[in-house]
Amino acid sequence: MNKSAHTNAPTDWHRADIVAALWKAGWSIRKLSRHHGYASPTTLVHALDHRWPKGERIIAAALGLEPATIWPSRYAEDSAEGGGASHGVRQKNRGAA
Repeated sequence: MNKSAHTNAPTDWHRADIVAALWKAGWSIRKLSRHHGYASPTTLVHALDHRWPKGERIIAAALGLEPATIWPSRYAEDSAEGGGASHGVRQKNRGAA
């Protein structure tokens, strides 16, 4: 196993770092969820631990970043395969045809 391959791979931000960055930007998960019209104030918590492109975009936009900057592991396969699970809507529509 090539040790340098593991050390050079970008890692996802820790969920506490994301929450802290939101606080520094004047947001909380609750406030951001409500701002985007979600009935549950904790809806966006799901994006911290699970792939959810819409939630990831909302959080990243609040921080002035791209989702791939915060969650590189979730987006790394997109460039290698020409689109991955982060394009959930397209995948859903492919099966409906």
